[in-house]
Amino acid sequence: MQPKILWADDEIDLLKPHILFLKEKGYDVLPVHSGTEAIDECRHAFFDLIFLDENMPGLTGLETLTRIKAIRPDVPIVMITKSEEEFLMDDAIGSQISDYLIKPVNPKQVLLSVKKLLDNKRLVSEKIVMSYQQDFGRLSMTLNDSLSPDEWIEAYQKLVYWEMELGKSASEMRDVFDAQKTDANSNFTRFIEKNYISWLKGEGDAPVMSNNLFVNKVLPLMDQPEPLYFIIIDNMRYDQWKAIQPKFAELFRINEDTAYFSILPTATNYARNAIFSGLLPSEIEKRFPNLWVNDEEEGGKNLHEEEFFKDHLSRLKKDTKFSYQKITNLDAGKNLVDNIANLNSYKLNVIVYNFVDLLSHVRTEMEVIKELAEDEAAYRSLTASWFEHSPLYEALKIIAEKKVNIVLTTDHGSVRVKRPSKIVGDRNTTTNLRYKNGKNLNYTDKEVFAIKKLQYGFLPQQHLSSSYVFAKEDYFFVYPNNYNYFVNFYKNTFQHGGMSLEEMLIPVITMHSK
Repeated sequence: MQPKILWADDEIDLLKPHILFLKEKGYDVLPVHSGTEAIDECRHAFFDLIFLDENMPGLTGLETLTRIKAIRPDVPIVMITKSEEEFLMDDAIGSQISDYLIKPVNPKQVLLSVKKLLDNKRLVSEKIVMSYQQDFGRLSMTLNDSLSPDEWIEAYQKLVYWEMELGKSASEMRDVFDAQKTDANSNFTRFIEKNYISWLKGEGDAPVMSNNLFVNKVLPLMDQPEPLYFIIIDNMRYDQWKAIQPKFAELFRINEDTAYFSILPTATNYARNAIFSGLLPSEIEKRFPNLWVNDEEEGGKNLHEEEFFKDHLSRLKKDTKFSYQKITNLDAGKNLVDNIANLNSYKLNVIVYNFVDLLSHVRTEMEVIKELAEDEAAYRSLTASWFEHSPLYEALKIIAEKKVNIVLTTDHGSVRVKRPSKIVGDRNTTTNLRYKNGKNLNYTDKEVFAIKKLQYGFLPQQHLSSSYVFAKEDYFFVYPNNYNYFVNFYKNTFQHGGMSLEEMLIPVITMHSK
């Protein structure tokens, strides 16, 4: 079906060559001589695009624009004028025009405006698909190479880029991408399995990890004169960061956008405690025997982050005045906004914001949230919508009014689980779907990464015969009892604790006020 264009100009007869040119390009153009005629046509017919001359006798272009918008608020309108007066441009743009052309216009200018407004999505989609096809082979070769930690970060960032770009088009290439990402995760888990224990020992090409994140990414900025904000949004994947990045870019200049490696398990009580303490889990348990809480023990697992952090600063010989805020509900978020202006008196401000993690857990339990975040694209969209209307965003607007530095990060990501992995353990085995800690665990070897000598993984050992296993890629653990019920209940939910690109390669961003 030909796109329909309405063109209103009191000198429309002089524009016949332009109209014929558009018709040759496949557009159905209806010419009229006045704003009044244009309004009448809009009352009786639908148009995909409208061209309005600004300087018509009778109703001006701007007056016509206002009346057409009342009838057809969604139709794109292009204003054409002989005047280059800035106030006219401002008035037109403020009246929500879609484009602005200065006379004399040539047919190709007009065609470009039409394509931009009517064919934009199709042209962008075709370009994205073509570009991904060109990059597919190079990316596949890269992912099959022997990569360093930094190269894995770069490859994952490229995968996230293409995932989000292809999400803009209804393309069969998304199935090709999903297969490529699955292969990437398979290669990545083999890479982790081969190198993880060596990294913990400080051997080889060890990347920045949870326990040395503060020293590598935050501590260097403490020597600068501006207040420093260390913000942790719990359980935020790299693609979720990219979804909210434009809002940060409005307020701050982004200096570095990269990722670091979460420790295993990729769970809050392990990874976030490691960030604040600067220690690995077994080292935390040894140094703070009265504060560390194992998985099977009662009590909160992240109640002592501030104490761990104070001890960490003391070991670093940093006698720094700092504030610590943990936001776990809306009221706490509103209190943060009310008090944020006072925080610049501190050299260092730590803010832990728990929302994305809560969203992940609620999504598992509530059908309505499952429908709102049925896949990665919807999950990103829901995260972006939350952030835009959150107290955290309001607090950041206030923070941005002063000269400050910010390090934004998270403790771990999450992965959408799709494949069940049967596991058997005793009654004290932990309940997490992506990792298990227990005695006499029985599992499928190829689907897990097992650490049996817990001292090598710097993991707490409650029982002599206990071990840890971590689900690889998109597997999730299910007991044989009520197997089908739990498979159906948890399949396609977002979980964390195991080994995947999404859980382990997580964002760390440095920025400063504009």
